[in-house]
Order: sequence, then C-alpha cells, then structure tokens
Amino acid sequence: MGVTQVIIGVPREICPGEQRVALVPANVTALLKKPGIEILIEREAGLPAGYTDADYEAAGATLTDRETVFGKAEILLQVQTPGSNQANGDQDLTALREGQIVIGMMDPLANPSFASTLAERKVTGLALELVPRITRAQAMDVLSSMGMLAGYKAVLMAANESNRMFPMNMTAAGTLNAARVFVMGAGVAGLQACATAKRLGAVVEAYDVRPAAREQILSVGAKPVELDLDTGAAEGSGGYAKAQGEDFLKRQRELMTEVVAQMDVVITTAAVPGAKSPILVTEDMVKAMKPGSVIIDLAAERGGNCDLTEMGKTVVKHDVIIVGPVNVPSTIAFHASQMFGKNLENLLGLLINKEGQLNLDFEDQIVQDTVVAHEGDVPQARLRELLGLPALVAAEPAEEASSEEEKK
Repeated sequence: MGVTQVIIGVPREICPGEQRVALVPANVTALLKKPGIEILIEREAGLPAGYTDADYEAAGATLTDRETVFGKAEILLQVQTPGSNQANGDQDLTALREGQIVIGMMDPLANPSFASTLAERKVTGLALELVPRITRAQAMDVLSSMGMLAGYKAVLMAANESNRMFPMNMTAAGTLNAARVFVMGAGVAGLQACATAKRLGAVVEAYDVRPAAREQILSVGAKPVELDLDTGAAEGSGGYAKAQGEDFLKRQRELMTEVVAQMDVVITTAAVPGAKSPILVTEDMVKAMKPGSVIIDLAAERGGNCDLTEMGKTVVKHDVIIVGPVNVPSTIAFHASQMFGKNLENLLGLLINKEGQLNLDFEDQIVQDTVVAHEGDVPQARLRELLGLPALVAAEPAEEASSEEEKK
C-alpha cells in the first residue's frame, strides 16, 4: 500500500430534516483510484439517503465515529456546513481545527460572516454555492443539480395538493380538461418543473424576466408568457436573474394578475443569490385565483415569491392552497446525494492531482470564486466587499522584481 497523503472525511448530516450525504459509495470508489487517498465515513452517514455502511465498506471507505472524522480528516465534506446550518451547526464549528479544509454549502452571500469565522480559526472553506457558472465548472454546480430536483418535486407536490388531475382524459363520464400549470422563473428548477408538468399531461406556461429564457421555455414544451416590460437589464452575471427596481416589479405584478387568475397551479422559483426573494404573487393575485388552486413556492426559504407564503407550512388563504417547502432536494435524498456527491467528486478531481496531492491553485477561477477562507483571510472578492474588507492587491509580476535587482 502507498503512503496516505490526503484524508477525506464525511460526517453524518446533523441539520434537522437533512437526509442527504456528501459522498455516495460510487464517489468513494472513483476517488480512491488516485494514490494516497483515504476516506473516512461516519457510521450510518448515508443511511437516511438509502446508502448502507456495507456499501461504503465495499467501496473502500473506512467507517468510524464522528469525533475521528473531524479529528483526522484534512478535507471535510458536508452537505450543510455550520454556515448554512443555522439550527445546530455550532457544534460542528467547535470541532473544526486549524489547517483543515471544509467543503459544502455555506450560504455565503446571505451569511458572509461565516467566512470570517473560518478565517479566524485558520480553516480553509470552499462554498459550493459560489462555483462559477462557466462551462468547465458545470459538473461541479450543486445549485443546478439541486435546482433540477426541486423543480421536479414541486410538480409532484402540486399534483398531490390539487383537486384536479393534470392530463386531459376523454371518458364515458365526460371529458376532463387538462390542468393549467404556470411556472414563474425559468432557471434550472423552473425548466425542470415545466418538463415534469408537461410529462404529466398539463398545459404548461412559463415566465422569466430574462429575454434569453424564451427559447429555453419552448425547448421543454411550455408556452412562454410575454409581458409588455423592458427586460433589457434583467440578467446579471453568471446567468442569474438580477434584482429589479420596485417600479418594474409593480408593473410586472399588474400584468401577471390576469395570467395567474386562469391557472390551476402556480409554481414560483425566482431567487436572487444572497437576497430576499422578489414578491411575484401578491395577495390580490391570490384573491383572483380559482378556489382550490395551488401555489408551490420554491423560494420560501428566502422569504417566498408569494406574499402569503409561510416557510415550511401548507396554508389555505382565499381558498388557495399555498405550499412553502424547505430543503426540497432532501426529500429525494437518494438521487440528491448521488448528484451532490458527483459534483463534489468532480471538484475534488480539480483540487487533488494525479499523484494524490492536494493543490489549491488560486490562478484557477473555480478556486478563486469558491474559496471563502484561507490562511486566516477571506480571499473571495465578493465576500470581502460584503464584509467591508479592502480589496486584495494583486502580487507584483516576477519580471518587475528581477529588473529591480538588476538596477542594484
């Protein structure tokens, strides 16, 4: 056997309701193909997602207790780090040690102080939410992976709550009209919601503030809803929707009321990273909807896209059922863990070279964007701005230094 160079640890998730696990056995098998890697898994870490200890052992992992995982791992992998786990993450925070690397969800734009906390402890942190939306990083993009699953599950939630079936049926007892489903926001979650509702037989329409979304909506079999609005500045960097001014949102809501009133199901997916979700469905719009209609608000964790959403609850307001789910991907934990684990496996493939040695290359955009704490500092430019820290000065080019030597 070769010498162990990198120890990777996966603890069981402790955030209430979190069923996912950071690596699945297939990821363990793939990672152990590189020399010098040891993988520690806390016993029963994968069980809530349907992965047994025997599966991990067969893949080559070492099963151990939580204390050993935190104590020995150089790279700690979590779905919810203490940055995103506001419920009981502090107990993990105290277990982190100087020089350790933590990779997982950190909610960095909404909770930038966590980066400072890691820096103070001299822990290196990589926030998966900050993986850049560039072609090379697509296979590491957990937001897209989890968004796809949330969009799928939202439609099933809607079908379960609705008093109508989705497909049209011609029966001896008469014709049953197809349900009308309206998806607001055509990002990864919204497009998957469109595709899933279409497969169930619904008549699907969708709206997104970004003009580029029209072709994407058509590509999944939905009809784009077009409003008379100036949307030229609606798309920010990285393909995310950009926060809009109140005048724009007010006009959008006025035009949208008429559309929403005709729908049986409305699924809202509009989120701005690190900011409160924009209100797309007002109380007046809910009042205009048919009795028994359903709203699934996938932005509930950020305040919701509907005025009347209550996070984590299903409520009935003005005879409309409004669902505000939290952590939807965790409800499909087997496949969510599979996708999350593959994203992490691909990221680790970038961070660990063929010889099994860890290498954080800050010349690489993926490393630049995702590393939120390193060697006692916060190197991530956007987080420095949010924390009120001065911008980092780029190092002097090597040629200039040598020319100074020549002058002496």
